[in-house]
Amino acid sequence: MSSVLPAGHRRPWSPCLLTLVALVTLGPAAALAQGAAAAPAGTTASPGTPPQIDMGLRFGLEPGALDILRATGARLAAAKTLSFSALATYESTARTGQPLAYTTLYQVVLARPNRLRVISPGDGPASEFYYDGKTMMAFDPKADLAAVAAAPPTIDAMLKAAFDTADIYFPFTDLIVADPYKGITDGLKVAFVVGRSALVGGTITDIVVLANDRVQIQLWIGAEDRLPRMARATFFDEPGHYRHQVAFSRWRINPPVPAGTFTSVKAAAARRMAFAAPSATTPAPAATPPVPATAPMPATAPMPATAPATVASPAAEGHKP
Repeated sequence: MSSVLPAGHRRPWSPCLLTLVALVTLGPAAALAQGAAAAPAGTTASPGTPPQIDMGLRFGLEPGALDILRATGARLAAAKTLSFSALATYESTARTGQPLAYTTLYQVVLARPNRLRVISPGDGPASEFYYDGKTMMAFDPKADLAAVAAAPPTIDAMLKAAFDTADIYFPFTDLIVADPYKGITDGLKVAFVVGRSALVGGTITDIVVLANDRVQIQLWIGAEDRLPRMARATFFDEPGHYRHQVAFSRWRINPPVPAGTFTSVKAAAARRMAFAAPSATTPAPAATPPVPATAPMPATAPMPATAPATVASPAAEGHKP
């Protein structure tokens, strides 16, 4: 459901336990009715063939669900500056054959239309990503390596270029593009409201379920401020139906952003390597470049994160604990 990435690309986040949520929020009878609507005939497939999900007449786009998404999109699009944290949890197969959860923290700051910083402290290797409107830079502080490339003049175009060139993708991409509503609803075939929750994100949230031909996403969106608090998804064609989740917190709309937030003297002075996908063959690091005359990052600025082009996630490397 992204306006940035090519159709069919699988993003590393989201799951959905719709029946369980319906059971808790709507009651057993409603859960059974919802479950009947969520499991139409024609969803089976032969081994090795992606299932063809028959959305049929039982599904559609509920106006109430679209109204919530539209309000969320408008709130995010209107923000000139924005910061938040996103804790992503995704599953990969352990040596037992069962799912094992991995987590990544992203701390995000953006200024529209052409500034972004994403810093990830790890569980795995820490990483930093900077975009200042002209240059995008992925930095591994432990290895003191930076991949730097010229970038397009908007956040939307930069996100696509980062993915096309280096497989860099953030699990909140649809929320930071210029038109979040379009990003969320592009290709959408199913949208309905499950109910409300008082247990997610420390506030009252509306629970909305979205689906296209490949993925179902369940969103918890603030009932008053219309900011996302959690997203869970499963992919219809993924063996095991692994769950992917992102929890959002520390939202700040139009915060002051100190000078130097979208660049890093330390990253600019690091050893260079090619801005390319982790699987690509890259040359040996070049000599340390001269440090440009840019303002240092303020120690108090909020931190964001993403895996740089050279660092793969444990799932991508096939890691089994």
